[in-house]
Parts: sequence; structure tokens; C-alpha cells
Amino acid sequence: MLADPAQYDAIVVTNLCVPTASGVPLQLLPREINGVRIIGIDVPGFGVPTHAEAKDVLAGAMLRYARGEAEAGPVQAPRGGRSEKPTVTLVGEVFPADPVGIGMLLEPLGLAAGPVVPTREWRDLYAALDGAVVAAIHPFYTASIREFEAAGRPIVGSAPVGHDGTADWLRAIGQAAGVPAERIDAAQNRFLPMVRAALARMPVAGRITLSGYEGSELLVARLLVESGADVRYVGTACPKTPCSAPDLAWLESRGVQVQYRASLEQDLAAMAEFEPDLAIGTTPVVQAAKQRRIPALYFTNLISARPLMGPAGAGSLATVVNAAIGNRPRFAAMESFFEGVGSGAAAGVWEGVPKDRPEFREQYARKVAKAAKAASVEEPI
Repeated sequence: MLADPAQYDAIVVTNLCVPTASGVPLQLLPREINGVRIIGIDVPGFGVPTHAEAKDVLAGAMLRYARGEAEAGPVQAPRGGRSEKPTVTLVGEVFPADPVGIGMLLEPLGLAAGPVVPTREWRDLYAALDGAVVAAIHPFYTASIREFEAAGRPIVGSAPVGHDGTADWLRAIGQAAGVPAERIDAAQNRFLPMVRAALARMPVAGRITLSGYEGSELLVARLLVESGADVRYVGTACPKTPCSAPDLAWLESRGVQVQYRASLEQDLAAMAEFEPDLAIGTTPVVQAAKQRRIPALYFTNLISARPLMGPAGAGSLATVVNAAIGNRPRFAAMESFFEGVGSGAAAGVWEGVPKDRPEFREQYARKVAKAAKAASVEEPI
């Protein structure tokens, strides 16, 4: 019933457990029903650590299917028709305004911004595969990048963030697309002063630790450093990939500690070590920071959901970051106001004043010690 070509181009069947648990191996599903593509993907929750990587698995599966269709014969053109200029396919989750800004950066190069993968329409997958260059804005979309490499497309890592990032990215994209050096220089001369001016207008002052699981953590850190922030630590839940190498090298050359596949314990240890003026991170990091009277911002909602690319992104973080850093005296005032309120075992809502019961702790400690002793006796020699 779902395979209605009037409503759907494709149906994705996702298995979130081990492949054999789905009952029928997804590889045995028909490739299409009534002209509707059937795509089966295995995304075991314990094998894909971040939602960004899960989206990459899906995008890669769709690209693989679309690439096979394009290799077999003619396919649908984009709704707006093919671009007159060579296009740059953008891979990853980007703020909705960023493709427009990237298109402006590419215009002097004689290039145009292509589709953003994951795409909104199936036919856009063909246009993405048809791009002259692939920009791995999200460097951790490894499954998608493999499909573009199989299609023979050059891959460029990093993104046009800040002055240095914009300069390097324009050069790398231009060279990959065969753009003459003078046109690359012209594009840099046109936009880099604008980026530098935007950074100067909106400086950031303060020590910052940053962590998240979106995949744009290194890009945000670069932008904060160029804005004047003293960024000490960047943790990302995503893995190290070749496409993130430019950002890693740039940050480490400026003394920033970068941790791939960062755990909560590593993020908290960095915050304790560097004692930042602002901690940007996941929900538990933000909670722990505020308990230490450190201003904190949730990365996903307050940082990653902002434009980052080119002149438009250069000053996008300063307002929210500076406002948060300026709130530190309020945390001291709140701690003074709530002094004496229960914490740890005494936290929560109580009808009366919570009482400490050390005898219960001693009783439980004896029980644990007894169990440990019994277990050691039972262990074979």
C-alpha cells in the first residue's frame, strides 16, 4: 500500500537491531515495487554512536542506489533544471542560510552551490552526484563520501569559516574544479576583507571549552578562535576522518586540544582542568558547568543552529557567547541565594528538612564488603 509512485519516490526500511533480528535479511527485499525504490539499511543503535552518522548511513545508501540508476541510463533532471555553471555538492547538515552564503562565495570562481546531501528530493541525488566538486562540510559523512569517490568526484574537506578557513576553502575548491589561479585570488580578495571586518566588529573574549555530537564542533571552534576566544578544548563524539584533517591541524597549531570520540568523562575533565569562562557542550556538560557556577550553552540548540560560513557567519556566535560569559556574576548570586539547599542524597523536594543517616551508609558499606569478600573466595585459583 505504501509503494504508491504518486506519493513516494522511495521507501526506506531501517533495521535498528542486528541484521538477523529483522526476520528477513534486508538484502532480500525487492529493489522496487510499482516503480517505488525500496532501500534497506542496517543502522544498529549500538554500532552508530551519533545521529549524524546514522543520517550518513541513510544518505550513503540512497546515493549508492541513485548512482546505480545514473550509471544504467538517463535519470530525472533537477526541478529547476541543470545549472549552467559547474556545481559544488555540499555534504552535511548546514544551517539553511549557509548554502546561499556559500553560493555567493563560489560566484567569482564561476561555480554554483549544488544540492545539500542529505537531499530533500530523490532527483537531487543525481544532481549531487553530477557536481564538479564535493565539499565535505560535515567531514564525518564517510559513507556518503565513499559514494562520491566511487563516482570519481574530488572531495574537499573543511568549510569557509572565519578568515583562514574561507581563504583555504576557496583555494582548495577552485583548484579541485580547475579554476584559474587569478580567479581564486579575485574571490579571496573580494570576500576575505569582509570576513576580517565582521570578526573585528564582533569579538569574543574569554576562555572556552567546547563539545558536542553534531559534527560541526571543530568548525565552531575555529570561528571562536578567530573571533578572539581562548578555546582550550574541543570534543566531538564523531570519529577522526581525512576530511577533518585541515581543521585538526589548524586548531592544534594554535594550542587547542582536540578529542575525537570524546566521552562525557573527557569533556568534564577538560572543563575541570581549564576552568573556562564558558562551557559549550551537551546537556550533562551544561548541567555540570552550572553546578560549578560556570556559564554554559547547549551546543545543539544555541550554537550549531546558526550560520557559520563566510562573512554572514563570522559574527554569528559573538552575541550569544558574550551574553553567556557576562552572566557569570548571576551564577555567584544564585549560589549565595540557594546556599544550604540540599544536594546529593538530600537533593529534591522534601516535606521536612532531610536528615543524614550515616548508619545506613555504614550498613550498606558492610554489605558490599561482605559480598566482595564472598566473591573473591568463590573465584577459582
